[in-house]
Amino acid sequence: MGGKAPHTEPGGTAPVALTKAAPNRPDATPSPPDAAPAEPKAPHPEAPHVEAPRAEDQARHLNSPLLLTMLLLLVLLMQGPIRGLLAAPVMQSWMTVFVAVVVQALPFLVLGVMLSAAIAVFVPASFFARALPKRPGLAVPVAGVAGAVLPGCECASVPVAGALVRRGVAPAAALAFLLSAPAINPIVLTATAVAFPNNPEMVLARFVASLFVACAMGWLWLRLGRTDWLRPPARASYEGQSKGAAFWGSVRHDVMHAGGFLVVGAMAAATLKAVVPEEWLRAAAGNPFVSVLALAVLAVLLSICSEADAFVAASLSQFSLTARLAFLVVGPMIDLKLFAMQAGTFGRGFALRFAPATFVLAVVVSVLTGAVLL
Repeated sequence: MGGKAPHTEPGGTAPVALTKAAPNRPDATPSPPDAAPAEPKAPHPEAPHVEAPRAEDQARHLNSPLLLTMLLLLVLLMQGPIRGLLAAPVMQSWMTVFVAVVVQALPFLVLGVMLSAAIAVFVPASFFARALPKRPGLAVPVAGVAGAVLPGCECASVPVAGALVRRGVAPAAALAFLLSAPAINPIVLTATAVAFPNNPEMVLARFVASLFVACAMGWLWLRLGRTDWLRPPARASYEGQSKGAAFWGSVRHDVMHAGGFLVVGAMAAATLKAVVPEEWLRAAAGNPFVSVLALAVLAVLLSICSEADAFVAASLSQFSLTARLAFLVVGPMIDLKLFAMQAGTFGRGFALRFAPATFVLAVVVSVLTGAVLL
């Protein structure tokens, strides 16, 4: 009798049903109708979350060609006004400078990217570790001179320097290599000679100033640097990839980044030549201190690839050779994209200390070198 009462009156004896259900759970599995709200909890969180992101990813992939097509259609519809705008004398002057800078710099950029990718992929980082002296003080100038081995832009020198630190090379030597590689390699020096055919001393001045800054920053880090400021990279850049895939991946990455910055730099140089009033440029160029500081800051903001910056500097003919030397020395060592890459590779604390010191030293050394050689 005591066992039938709770079964015949489940609604009125809710507390009794709960106490009796405890022993009956292993035997009576058909009771889950009461637990029906708990059943959807397991399947529901998984199914929708797997399919929804796929639809979003497909939409993102479809949006890029769609936006490009709409942009091309807009250009076709607006070709009349665009032609009228390009026919203006100011725009013709702008286009002349822009095309000249890009056409002159593009072959050196492509060659530098190809050689940089080949060295980064096919030359192991352990080669540099074996070639450097054991004493850090001697390794710094050797690493600075070895920067000529990497004929590529600063985008390539950052991951290589990170690989050197990861392989046990002294951080001071790796940083000297980081600064010198994009500034004194044969591609950059050849491009500088082509950009300044009437001023061959610019090639020597750029080599001397850049190498001195690279070695000085390495020795400065050796004296004042702390290991907790430096966060070494966690893994290799091309781990798990074939040589061919790594090579073409590096080429695509560097062309997209360096080519984009080349276009931005050429546009800025053309704007300075065609849009900015000549009186303003003369006023800035007439003051030695202002001209050097202005072009040094401009190099940081433009973030031009080192294979192409000589042609942009050569187009700024209103400024002195010393001011343009500061542009060529500062640009490959510290700019906006380099700061971001250094912060991502070595840590933000390192970049916040290393970048300002490099900028100040590069400006001072450029002025001193220009006073002696130019």
